[in-house]
Amino acid sequence: MKPFLLLASRAEDAAAEDEYAAYLRYGGLAPEQLHRIRLEAGPLPELDLAAYSGVIVGGSPFTSSDPAHQKSAIQHRVERELAGLLDRIVDQDFPFLGACYGVGTLGAHQGAVIDRTFGESLGGVEIELTDAGLADPVLRGMPARFTAFTGHKEACTRLPPHAVLLASSQACPVQMFRIKENLYATQFHPELDVRGLVTRIDIYRHAGYFPPESAEDLMVAAQHFTVTEPMTILKNFVARYAS
Repeated sequence: MKPFLLLASRAEDAAAEDEYAAYLRYGGLAPEQLHRIRLEAGPLPELDLAAYSGVIVGGSPFTSSDPAHQKSAIQHRVERELAGLLDRIVDQDFPFLGACYGVGTLGAHQGAVIDRTFGESLGGVEIELTDAGLADPVLRGMPARFTAFTGHKEACTRLPPHAVLLASSQACPVQMFRIKENLYATQFHPELDVRGLVTRIDIYRHAGYFPPESAEDLMVAAQHFTVTEPMTILKNFVARYAS
């Protein structure tokens, strides 16, 4: 099969490696089946989409809705490169799954309103599928309600009219949506289990997602959640689009 492409942008090596391992594990992929490019490390090379089964965008410390003057030169470059790539991906309806940062990138590209109205702290959240979500092949086998881990400063306040809402939560009305037939974005993390969340809490304790002094309490709280369903999305995405 053609490999999938993971576009990552976590500068911290421990977080980047843990994220990559999670996509391998829950996507059922071998390393040669998931080509990773770390966008923060250097310019995005020219890509032949035909060489890949699909594109996955992982989470990111970047916040799309921040004012331009607050963004680093690296973030501006990454945003330009992703926007150019999304021009091609959307035009071709090429298989795409964006996790967390996918809402900010695909959503903004398609005209959604992305801001800080519905940010969520790190922790477990109950997600509810819409009727469209229950019928979507990438969500096949998922229960109508399940727990997933979130942690984001921004979210989608208003979807463009051509987007299909697939999942919501009480505190964040847009948790997953689809554009066309093959372009998906989730606000929650489909790759994140308890161990992975604890790792990120430790790494990002000074990144502004939560008060640094609460890190240990958040790590303890994470142990009380059972998060096993969101990973089905990765399995389904890989199974549907592997070619």
